[in-house]
Amino acid sequence: MQDTDPTPPATQCSNPAVIADWIRLAEAPGVGCRTAQVLLDAFGSPAAILSAGRAALAAHVPANVAAALCAPLPSETARLLDLTVDWLARPAHHILTLHDADYPEALRHIPDPPLLLYIKGRRALLQQSLVAVVGSRNASTQGRANAENFARALSQAGLCVVSGMALGIDTAAHEGALEGPASTIAVIGTGIDRVYPARNRLLAHRIAEEGCIVSEYALGTPPVANNFPRRNRIISGMVAGVLVVEAAAQSGSLITAQMAAEQGREVFALPGSIHSALSKGCHHLIREGARLVETVDEVLEAMRVSPLVRQGTSTAPVEDGVLLDALGYDPIEPDALLECFGGDAALLAGELLALELAGVLERLPGGRVQRVVRAA
Repeated sequence: MQDTDPTPPATQCSNPAVIADWIRLAEAPGVGCRTAQVLLDAFGSPAAILSAGRAALAAHVPANVAAALCAPLPSETARLLDLTVDWLARPAHHILTLHDADYPEALRHIPDPPLLLYIKGRRALLQQSLVAVVGSRNASTQGRANAENFARALSQAGLCVVSGMALGIDTAAHEGALEGPASTIAVIGTGIDRVYPARNRLLAHRIAEEGCIVSEYALGTPPVANNFPRRNRIISGMVAGVLVVEAAAQSGSLITAQMAAEQGREVFALPGSIHSALSKGCHHLIREGARLVETVDEVLEAMRVSPLVRQGTSTAPVEDGVLLDALGYDPIEPDALLECFGGDAALLAGELLALELAGVLERLPGGRVQRVVRAA
């Protein structure tokens, strides 16, 4: 048995041979995330698993699984490997394995972490402070507005917003977060080369350009009902907290919230009318211990003390006086202040929020900000 380091020092995601072994392990009949983890704990790597031999494997997994891992490479898996190599060669396409150094650390430690993450877009967002915003597909107008407004403010405060790219609350959350510098991550329940639902095709393209799309499913995987609840464990597992904006009593977002609670994440819920069916789920969560929140500040206050939210960055904060001098007294685009922060948009957003909460800065229509001058 080999010792395994859960966080190897170097990334392997650019090595096609390594990725091929991970895909073969993930696609082997009878091998799910938990079985794969048993084998990885025992043998150390997919390559070692695939070369271990049936007898050695059968000491850890059922005989039929051991036989499947030792069988010749199936033709469909071979085609999938070729397809994946071609996909990976395109710009902004990435694959992270469970053993890669930049695999999201919080996700690595859930009971059944994905073996592979297919990524399209800004992979670095996975290393940022993350919060999920989820809710009903059949959302009300007010619910969609709340999701968009909360997500925009969270992104402006430096928290990247994670959601599932479903219609309704998820869509509004992604759209709001894209208006802030911390952007958004969409975790999907199909292969990353598919867009589901089709009505979100333009949104998916925008997220791939300005944010990040993530899937654990192999290329070509169609929308299968069982995949979406499993997708939710990734949403909750990646983040420090989950905000449920609007949810019916049987909403799938309650699954995400339940998983978040089991994973030790913060769970927030917006209250609603006692007469609205779309408030039933949130009210249930509140009765079960979720934090009732009415403002973004309440979410931010709780998130700042979470061990999963970064307490600092590689760039030192700028003194308030320096930032105020850069602000001047006229309306200004936040992007014009980025030089003060070495290009760190999330850090700038956090400092601007601090000034806003202190009452010395206000936000203007169109995203601009302006220093507040108070009379003596």
